[in-house]
Formats: sequence, structure tokens, C-alpha cells
Amino acid sequence: MNGALPLVPPLRMQQDGPTLAEQMTALPVATLVIRPDNSIAEANVRAETLLNMARSAIVGSDVARTIRIAEAGARFDIWHSQKPIAAYDIKVHAGRTAEMEVDLMIAPIVDHDGWRVVSLHAQSQARKIGHRGTSGGARSAMGAAAILAHEIKNPLSGIRGAAQLLEGGQGGRDAALTQLICNEVDRIAALIDRMQDFTTDRTLECHPGNIYPLIDRAADIAAAGFARHVRIIKRYDPSLPFANINDDALVQVMINLLKNAAEALEHVAKPRIRVETAFRHGVSVMVGGGKGSAVLPIEIVVVDNGPGVPEHILDHLFNPFITGKRDGQGLGLALVDKLVRDMNGFVQYARDAEAGESTFRILLPMGMG
Repeated sequence: MNGALPLVPPLRMQQDGPTLAEQMTALPVATLVIRPDNSIAEANVRAETLLNMARSAIVGSDVARTIRIAEAGARFDIWHSQKPIAAYDIKVHAGRTAEMEVDLMIAPIVDHDGWRVVSLHAQSQARKIGHRGTSGGARSAMGAAAILAHEIKNPLSGIRGAAQLLEGGQGGRDAALTQLICNEVDRIAALIDRMQDFTTDRTLECHPGNIYPLIDRAADIAAAGFARHVRIIKRYDPSLPFANINDDALVQVMINLLKNAAEALEHVAKPRIRVETAFRHGVSVMVGGGKGSAVLPIEIVVVDNGPGVPEHILDHLFNPFITGKRDGQGLGLALVDKLVRDMNGFVQYARDAEAGESTFRILLPMGMG
């Protein structure tokens, strides 16, 4: 196949339906088709608008010159890779526009070596994706957690000790009240412990491991407790290789996601949660900081048929203390994001309004050795 050949064969999906070229023109996302020599073969209307260039100027130009990675020190060789690549929240100079943040997807065209489709999402998906770095808000939360741990946890231990002494010399109602004090102190201490998870950047010890016993353990905990009213469906890929994981971290991540899904289904008539796994061949994710792309082929998704995340918190979904629940603490998803990042993975949220489903997707590296 060479650059002189037409972009799309003049086929129709049905006799009176639109051609594939017409369908591309109607796509609501800026889309380019790239030849093996990296020249742009086709661009839709959205691409013209995003790049601020006429189609006649786009077609034939070198894609590496038309879409330039703006991050200093970047070593992204995205235009010579034959693998699918997803780059979220990267800064680029696109066409005649000023520097912007985009989500960039590259997908090879099956059976046509070297040909690729590139889509550019100008509106950042930061609201759907756990940030790869620590934002200013997260740093503030880490500082607040450290202060609270120091200023509150030590006095709590004294209160609990005093309550236990009182309980030993009391009976009946007074003993019940002192036990209540102990229980509440334990609850607050547990909350502080959870907040302390954000105060450390220590590296998790990861190893190649089977994710299924860990997912099953989390699902069993959910089914016996907070999700006992929900139907949990498991759809596993039996051929999935080991992932590079920390066992405790993955169990905690799954418990938090299942709990989040179960709470979202509180007022749903037929609540259900699906836990699915898959191997995504060649999927790479840009990690920023000039580090290039990470191959994250192990996919775990948690899908629920609840109403989805409220619109007003989407931009800060994975930040600490952000929640749409009246009694929520806003720590569950923030901890999920941190633990997945500590395992060198990636987490994102998506809503399928047509299917009425919300999906949290985890991508993890494959275990080696």
C-alpha cells in the first residue's frame, strides 16, 4: 500500500447508506488518517477546526510537524510506533493553534501496515483520569493529613485509654457509654489512618502475580457486606498473564471501587456490578515527564448500572475530599488513584449514557519473570 492509493475504498455499509469517507467527515472528534511515511492522508472537519488549518493545508503535511509535542525533554517516538497509543493530558502545538492540552489516540489500521488513525480530544479528560503527578490540591491534602495525624491521633489514644479504665469499674448503661466512646475513637483513628495513606511517597513492593484470587477476595468481602443487595457478575479472561502488583494494594483498590459502585446503586431497582478483565494488546499510555509511554496491557473494569458521577465533581473526581455522597469522606477514589499509580498503573472513569452504565477502568503492567 502506498500514498498514491485512495484513502478509503468507495464501499457502503448498505446500499443507501453513507460511505466510510462520509462517516469520517461526520465524526464529532478531530480525526486524521496517517500514511506509512507519516504524511497526513485525510482530515475531517473537526480536525480543520482544531488545527485552525484548511484541509488542503493539512493533507500531505508531515504529522510530526503538524502535531508537535510541547513537553520539554520529551522523548516520545509516537509517530514511528505500530502499536496503539493513548496519551492523556499532554501539551502539544497543533497546527496554527497555541499550545494546548489534548488527549491523543493512535490506532493502527488492521491489514494495512503503517497506516494509522489519529484522534485528538481538545477537551482534557483530566476529570476522567487519575492524574499522573501530585497536584497542588493533593499536596495540600497530604499536608493536612500529616498535621491531623500528629495533632489528633495522640490525644485519641489517651481518650481511649481513659474510657477503658472507666469501663472496668462501671456496669450497665455506663459501661455501654464508655464502650461507645472506645468505638468512636477507633472509628476516628481509622479515618486518620486512611488519611495518612496520602502523606507518603514510599514505593510499593510489586511482584508478578495472579490478579484473580485478589479480585475474588474483594468481591467476597463486598458480597458479604456492603454489596449484599447487589448482583455481582464476573467475566474473566482465562488466558490473562500475571500482572505486576502489590497484593494488598490491589485488594484495597477493588474493595474501594466495589464499595463506590454499591453505594451508587442504593436507589436502583435491579442493581448489578460487573467485574471484567481483558488483555489489551499493545496498549500504551503516555506517562509524562519525558518518560515516554508505559505498556499497560492488563485491564480490570468495574461497571455498575447506577446514575453515574455528578457533573459538578467530574473535574476533581480523584482528588481527596471530593464526593457526591451526603455522608462521604471523599477518600476512596483518591486512594484508588494513588495505589494504582504506586503500582505504575492507570485508572480512568467513563460514563456510557446510552447503556446507563459507569465504568472504572484500571490498566496495569504485565508481570515479568
